[in-house]
Amino acid sequence: MATGTVTERIRTADGRARPDRPALRALRRTGAAAGAAALLLAGCASMPDEGEVRRVNPSLRADTDSQVRVFGVSPRKDAPPAQIVRGFLEATTSEEPDFSTAREYLTGRTAKSWDPFARTTVLDGAPGVLSPGGAVTGGASTGHTMEVTGSTVAVVDGEHAYRPAEGTYRETFQLVRVDGQWRIDRLPDGLVVAESDFQRIYQPVNIYHYADLGPDTGAVTRGRDVLVADPVYVRRRIDPVTETVRTLLDGPTGWLAPVVDSAFPADVRLPDGARLSPDDSGTLTVPLTRGRADERERPIRVDRAQCERMAAQLLHTVDGQLASKIGRVRLTLGEGGEELCSQTGEEAREYAPGRLNGDLDHRQYFIDSADRLAMVVGGAGSTAPVPGPFSAGQAGMRAVSVSRDEARGAGISLDGRSLYVAPLETGVALGESVLTSEAEREGDRLTAPSWDGLGDLWVADRNPADPRLLRLRGGQEEPEEVEVTGLGDGRIEDLRISSDGVRIALLISVDGRTTLQLGRVERQDVGGGLSGAAVTGLRPVAPRMEDVVDASWAGDSRLVVVGRESAGVQQLRYTATDGSPVSPATLPGLNEVTGVAASENDEEPLLADTREGIARLARDGEWELVTEEGSTPAYPG
Repeated sequence: MATGTVTERIRTADGRARPDRPALRALRRTGAAAGAAALLLAGCASMPDEGEVRRVNPSLRADTDSQVRVFGVSPRKDAPPAQIVRGFLEATTSEEPDFSTAREYLTGRTAKSWDPFARTTVLDGAPGVLSPGGAVTGGASTGHTMEVTGSTVAVVDGEHAYRPAEGTYRETFQLVRVDGQWRIDRLPDGLVVAESDFQRIYQPVNIYHYADLGPDTGAVTRGRDVLVADPVYVRRRIDPVTETVRTLLDGPTGWLAPVVDSAFPADVRLPDGARLSPDDSGTLTVPLTRGRADERERPIRVDRAQCERMAAQLLHTVDGQLASKIGRVRLTLGEGGEELCSQTGEEAREYAPGRLNGDLDHRQYFIDSADRLAMVVGGAGSTAPVPGPFSAGQAGMRAVSVSRDEARGAGISLDGRSLYVAPLETGVALGESVLTSEAEREGDRLTAPSWDGLGDLWVADRNPADPRLLRLRGGQEEPEEVEVTGLGDGRIEDLRISSDGVRIALLISVDGRTTLQLGRVERQDVGGGLSGAAVTGLRPVAPRMEDVVDASWAGDSRLVVVGRESAGVQQLRYTATDGSPVSPATLPGLNEVTGVAASENDEEPLLADTREGIARLARDGEWELVTEEGSTPAYPG
């Protein structure tokens, strides 16, 4: 397929072309689609009687065409060891619920003990199969060893959690003869698949659990009911709704578990053999039981309030899993048992993920040419100053963050030394700074601040003599240092806290390289009615990015990132909080992007800071110029 780059003039927000600004570029997708051909074998189907028979590389299969179905092929008689291993690996990419065809390649004992669900190793291409030391040997011998190799991209564990991983995959498969035919007798548990097959077989799903805000639960109304996304992967066509619910009942993944809770009791599960699907009215009935599968079922005792929290948690988790919306969830005691409670989509809106993000229609803010806080108003991209001291005062700002409720601002002075917090109200004075950096160099001083949905303000001081991550509770109390476990010699260059307050994205520089890391925010009671916080569990979010310029939250479990891959050009792309790719991975390109802003309400347009001014990604997929006289775009938070 031929590809090319189309350079176009960026439109102004009112639709006029800008012939004098060729540096801003809009990359259009041509809409080319890959066709997938299916061969249907029926009783009367004719077959070609000549020509070469070729094996299809599984990594080349169409991975996004929902009409393509892949089924395993049974082992061929007298197949040599290498073909048995390759056939097994291809059969594991089929859409059989229990991998029955893949098990035909195993000895009887191994077919019973092999656990394909233990983990999934994702490679950058099709797994390689080779015989240690060179050519296949063995002949009439009773045993043979083959190696399966490849370059690892990621591992999905038994909790369905995705984790980026780099390295070499190398595992041994031992074969023996069974009734004269080679069969695999020993192999590692789990699957090993090409990245393209993984994307075809599995789909990302957000499991929702309630944020554990510890002593800060009372900082917001119904602080126990803040839902947090826990991204996992389930098989795309093998009853994904049932598998999603089972995964929810299993509890949060290991990385997120320290900062969330589930409303479901720990031993609640689906009855054996349960398959979930909504009825004609859009109601999903979910039978629940307690205890392990090998023990007697026990009754479920929860009060009405807890049951409704369970139902809301489940409804938001399964919402969007089917083409038709699920309008109501019913929880029952076992199959056909009495109803515990139910929840409609309208009732569950009170628990909607991202409810601490503020209003759905957030304003778009930026710093104007006079270093004052301004905002975009109207559909044509006109702008206006923001009421309050960040636009009316004499002190200019290099960055201003607006609280989620859009009532307050937090600004960094032009020299990067001082942090100010003030209401966005006319007639209010800026007041004294609430934090000052002692660093000598401007680039070593304060980062742009960030607000969580609890009203806390987060900022980092990059002072080489005393680098710190700081939190100001309520945006006004004395700054307190937040320990960052695993930071080592790294320095925080920028940060974005999520609205739920339990996840924080950090740009961390080490040895001249800046990477994007995600950390958990764990809150503890330190006595005297006070709370402390620590950031733990740092993990890479954009592992293929060699140098990250900026990042912003762009949904419940998604960030938008500006950066560059090794030996590559700068890109704007989405990434999930677990580090997995998001479709579409890359966004239309722009020249010289220095910053990006998005909203956790992913219906809001993306903003970019460029050499030509602030651009906005319109719904038609083209960038439009919002203003030439501004920089540092931001949404509340």
